[in-house]
Amino acid sequence: MQKVHIVQRGAVCPLIEMLQSADVQLREMSAFALGRLAQDTHNQAGIAYNGGLVPLLKLLDSENGSLQHNAAFALYGVADNEDYVSDFIKVGGVQKLQDGEFIVQATKDCVAKTLKRLEEKINGRVLKHLLYLMRVGEKSVQRRVALALAHLCAPEDQSSVFIDNNGLDLLLDLLISMSSKHQQDGSAALYKLANKAAALSPMDAAPPSPTPQVYLGEQYVNSSTLSDVTFLVEGKRFYAHRIALLASSDAFRAMFDGGYREKDARDIEIPNIRWDVFELMMRFIYTGSVQVTSEIAQDLLRAGDQYLLEGLKRLCEYTIAKDVNLDNVSDMYDLSEAFHAVSLRHTCILYILEHFNKICTRAGSAQLIQRVIPELRNFLTKALSSSRSPSTTDDRNLQT
Repeated sequence: MQKVHIVQRGAVCPLIEMLQSADVQLREMSAFALGRLAQDTHNQAGIAYNGGLVPLLKLLDSENGSLQHNAAFALYGVADNEDYVSDFIKVGGVQKLQDGEFIVQATKDCVAKTLKRLEEKINGRVLKHLLYLMRVGEKSVQRRVALALAHLCAPEDQSSVFIDNNGLDLLLDLLISMSSKHQQDGSAALYKLANKAAALSPMDAAPPSPTPQVYLGEQYVNSSTLSDVTFLVEGKRFYAHRIALLASSDAFRAMFDGGYREKDARDIEIPNIRWDVFELMMRFIYTGSVQVTSEIAQDLLRAGDQYLLEGLKRLCEYTIAKDVNLDNVSDMYDLSEAFHAVSLRHTCILYILEHFNKICTRAGSAQLIQRVIPELRNFLTKALSSSRSPSTTDDRNLQT
């Protein structure tokens, strides 16, 4: 009750003014006082309403650990009042908390709790007001809201925020901004969003089990027993069985059922493919699984794409994805486009977003980012749309 009396007597405004004093000790004392006052519901509105958010956020840059912690503690208190969550986000508070270099562990813990507190309040009327700001606010405010919501909004609200209310385009625009800070913020937010989307799209995120079907088995791989077709690979014969090939892919069905010369041929020459690659491809057709090493994965991916073996392609993509790094990510992205390797492409996109700062320093990075943006938009639009909650339609009606 004593704190309420202090505020009622007009103590908040002078304390906020002291936050900007040249006297370090005065700043520390005022931040300490506001930190204690902000833990009381009656005082949070007074601090936010009287302009305390911005100077408190600026103190997070202080090299004085005590001053930094007192400011963080005050912000933690204000974040408890949902009436001022929008203001917190509007002035860039979320980015400030995420970007800060905090000296003591207690401050880091306090900041993490503040972000969690904000996250818990991003719903209902708070979310609706943020969406309103993202549509009609100044461009800088729109960006701050989109950035904050990428990190804080619930999965069931992502479609409404980023598809229906243009949040995705706001984030993608940051990737091609002239400001390196905008690029860093945008890539971090998109990485967070894409990771969530990948979790919602497991078919693209990891190699699924092969399509259920009957396999002839290991004992028939390159076996003359009941063989009714022979392939010539690098001058050597490979014995096969049409029934296994017809069941495996549209490419082989076209070869044997269509008007191709191979339809009735007993021996079929296979050019431009190594024996070891062809043997592994056939082993997959006969068994449904195969060990893919990094040494052969790219050639096997090429073969899998040529013969329309999606299960084999995904196994190859999974192996290749484990070796994506700064030096080869551009080449791996090219590979994913050349052989329609969707899972590998998404892995490359996530890697580019995660290591955006380092990639931007490399030759050709601008062209790579320009190429990635349309695919990133397609991936996120598809994934976020699939996560739309039953209540989303009602929410959109309320927003219009």
